[in-house]
Amino acid sequence: MRVRLLAVGTRMPGWVNEGVEEYRKRLPRDFTLEVEEIPPGQRGKNADTARAVAVEAKRIRERLRGDELTVALEVGGKAWSTERLAQQAEAWRLEGRDVVLLVGGPDGLAPELSAAADQRWSLSPLTLPHPLVRIVLAEQLYRAWTLMVGHPYHR
Repeated sequence: MRVRLLAVGTRMPGWVNEGVEEYRKRLPRDFTLEVEEIPPGQRGKNADTARAVAVEAKRIRERLRGDELTVALEVGGKAWSTERLAQQAEAWRLEGRDVVLLVGGPDGLAPELSAAADQRWSLSPLTLPHPLVRIVLAEQLYRAWTLMVGHPYHR
């Protein structure tokens, strides 16, 4: 199974890329994580936030493939424990589809992307900085995999 993370934001600090890569390299070939950065919409003084979100949504839609299961990461999504994530990942694997995780920009995902997603997942009720979200996602996917295969990482 391949998991693609489509995340709005580019030029992450080195510690973010290193953290994500640490967990990516631990995953086996049959459970991979790919990160694709989406350039953010233009923001600044007097910027039109709705327009920026719409531009980001268009860029995300251009990267979507019709055969993937889509999961929108949203504060208002369902909160999963690590054990529940492992069960969910196993269900995704058994379904035989690849998964795409969507992370919006500073103003979130466009409502139509969230509404069209197969699932909505909340990492936390806290607002997490987007660079940190990438590392948390990578680690939790690795942890879920270890639970699926009985690896001792999750104790």
